[in-house]
Amino acid sequence: MPGRRMLLAGLGPLLLAPRLAASQAVEAWPNRPIRVIVPYSPGGQSDTVMRLLQPRMAEALGQPLVIENRTGAGGSIGAGIVASSPPDGYTLLFESFAFLVVPFITRGLTFDYETAFTPIGQAVAAPYVLAVRRDFPAQDLAGFVAHAKAHPGVTYGTPGIGTVGHLAGALLAREAGIRLEHVPYRGGADAARDVAAGTIDAVIITANSIRPLVEDGRARGIALTSGERRGSMANLPTIAESGYPGFDLTSWNGMFAPAGTPGSVVAKLEAALRHATSDPEIRQRLALTGNDAVTSTAAEFAARIRREREVVRRIVQETGMKAE
Repeated sequence: MPGRRMLLAGLGPLLLAPRLAASQAVEAWPNRPIRVIVPYSPGGQSDTVMRLLQPRMAEALGQPLVIENRTGAGGSIGAGIVASSPPDGYTLLFESFAFLVVPFITRGLTFDYETAFTPIGQAVAAPYVLAVRRDFPAQDLAGFVAHAKAHPGVTYGTPGIGTVGHLAGALLAREAGIRLEHVPYRGGADAARDVAAGTIDAVIITANSIRPLVEDGRARGIALTSGERRGSMANLPTIAESGYPGFDLTSWNGMFAPAGTPGSVVAKLEAALRHATSDPEIRQRLALTGNDAVTSTAAEFAARIRREREVVRRIVQETGMKAE
């Protein structure tokens, strides 16, 4: 028995060593560069926002952030890389609203979007705008709905299937009891061009994409899809205040880590993201790209994800939305 006690006593430090090493690793985090996967093309919305935040986050963390664009399958290829990465805080995901939509319209995913990630924080919000061609016979949302009821099949263009614009149009159609015909484009600029030409009746795209056309009279702004007036077209009423309370669909970008990332690491990342989004210069530069900086906590972002996931789930199920 004494020999057994001596053996166990001798093994004690060896058994504790891995836990101690892991604890010290977390405390020392970060001690090397951090990889940020942007699952969309260089120069796009998500990539632009992340590159604006990059230097301030690196400043706060004391380590460089290396951005990698890993595109394909609606963002699920890049997301899958992060989902399968060690939960050590050295591989992160910078996502868009599509994060909520892709799981419902994409087959063959090898991971679960709902359980594979830990939210770190929201970085920006970009309201979408319902706008119409200049000769459309409506000046406000009530007029738009009335015309759509009298003339079923009003066309509306968006940046593509599963975008905020697509979902907002589907939700408005359901709430208002109207039939709208969705016309997906490969981006907001193409949709804006066609509404200005009168090829389609309306668009639901970012304020940044439609504002120049509204300002020069080639299109007319009707309402914002966000829950509150915000952004460069805050003079427009929201759909919510125009008779559809609770209506709130806004494009966003936010950061995620693999599920299981230590809470202390998530807290440091959250603080670094908030450091970047609260910087006056960064906020101004984001505003020039049509984005409102957001300084959310990880808990607030997680709550938003849970709430909006259910909205998206319901819309996709009711409309039968599918990826092309």
